[in-house]
Amino acid sequence: MTRLPRPILLLLEVLRDEGIDHWLDEDQPLAPAHLAHCDAADWGRLAAVMRRHGWRWAAEWAEDFESYLLLTALLEREGVHLALRTQVPARLPVLPSHAAVYPGADRMERHLQDQFGIVFSDHPDERRWTRHRGWPEGLFPLRRHALDGFAPEETTTPPDADYPFRAVQGAAVTEIPVGPIHAGIIEPGHFRFQVVGEEILRLEERLGYVHKGIEKLAEGRDAEGLVRLAGRVSGDSTVAHAWAAAQACERAAALEPPPRALLLRALACERERIANHLGDIGAICNDVGFAFAHMQFSRLREVWLRRNERALGHRLMMDLVVPGGVARDLAPEQIQPMREEQAQLAEELKRLQRILLGNASLDDRLVGTGRLLREDAEALGCLGYVGRASGLGFDLRRAAAYPPYDQIPVQVPVREGGDVAARLYLRLDEIRVSLRLLHELLNRLQPGPVRAPWHPPAAEREGLGLVEGWRGEIVAVVRFGEAGRVMRYFPRDPSWFNWPALERLIHDNIVPDFPVCNKSVNGSYSGVDL
Repeated sequence: MTRLPRPILLLLEVLRDEGIDHWLDEDQPLAPAHLAHCDAADWGRLAAVMRRHGWRWAAEWAEDFESYLLLTALLEREGVHLALRTQVPARLPVLPSHAAVYPGADRMERHLQDQFGIVFSDHPDERRWTRHRGWPEGLFPLRRHALDGFAPEETTTPPDADYPFRAVQGAAVTEIPVGPIHAGIIEPGHFRFQVVGEEILRLEERLGYVHKGIEKLAEGRDAEGLVRLAGRVSGDSTVAHAWAAAQACERAAALEPPPRALLLRALACERERIANHLGDIGAICNDVGFAFAHMQFSRLREVWLRRNERALGHRLMMDLVVPGGVARDLAPEQIQPMREEQAQLAEELKRLQRILLGNASLDDRLVGTGRLLREDAEALGCLGYVGRASGLGFDLRRAAAYPPYDQIPVQVPVREGGDVAARLYLRLDEIRVSLRLLHELLNRLQPGPVRAPWHPPAAEREGLGLVEGWRGEIVAVVRFGEAGRVMRYFPRDPSWFNWPALERLIHDNIVPDFPVCNKSVNGSYSGVDL
């Protein structure tokens, strides 16, 4: 067995003292995560122990092996990931919940309830989540043969009009429904407010309106088709999701992409991060009426996206990442224009930040608005700029560095304010870090191949992908079947944990501040509506 890292050794000591049976898989089929098996009866107790000892809950997924369902939860501490695995009978899949000790597990467990029929016996919220009105009761779409011969009774899905929202009681309380269709050109999501006057007492989100069947569509694809699909889980994170899926496939196949390909993936991922942060900064300013900043940051984003198209073939760099490397190389004549563009952006950001910091009206709307306390961010497992603006410094590029970041020091900016202002200025901090990384990545580019030949892995091989996208840690899990075809794919976007933060940080704010609070979080609807 390889030498175990400190967090694993400490956990093994704790579990021995607690009398919890478990066993480590020495083959590490989900490397870089360590894999531990436990009895279903200990599932909930083990989570409670890990929570007390500082482990972060990162994901949970299920697989159908017909006679039993295999469940895996991914947890992290100090950059070390542990995959905790158990199984339950397919005919009676009952398991203790993790949501009681890890609030961020709530929606993912409800997703498993709706799609696999798993009953979490002590779950604090038994309402459906992904299951709108497209499936009849008793049919669980992600079971292996659930859709064989299935034909819907109606050609139109009935409206989801009877979802049991929770209400605040009181004579002065008013309920405000917003969405799922919005005034702007954005994805659909429903928000139910309970207010007194303009003060928000409670917000409840209802998502799932762009459920696409991603997990089912993945079944039977080859690796290239899977990575192409992964790039469409959330279009603004196409590079990061595709990279995570490709990484999972490559680990399952024991394939190492060429160094130049890894540098180009990182370059594309940092460019994706910058483009999205530029757009968000402008949109946050727009939501409080600061049109000048909105126009300036939108202009910078547009210029940046046009360079992506010229250099890498697509504004969003869609389908750039492929199994074994990248589909397109960076031409030598594009490198110097990129350097000049990066230097120009850095200078423009300095001038724009001085304008933002000197605007008292902007401060009045952003400072103190939508404050997310560190303890709430930690309890929910918030990631990326949402977590870092509330004092949480986790970033995969530093905590669990993967190539090429394992050769390049990554600075992780952190702010403590937890409000909209902190989330805005943290984005500026992250852009500066990404610009420095882009400079270093271009310096390290050496001639060489950009794609290794793909060889399908053997049946039952599985792989885990972990990539720091612009919203935070992205997880991708892949299991292969016969002939190199995908049996199971689960992508976990950071928005699973960041969306619930919006429900927390909006308390005691006023209704007119909801748009800017929402934009400062900017969760992906598509990323969780699988």
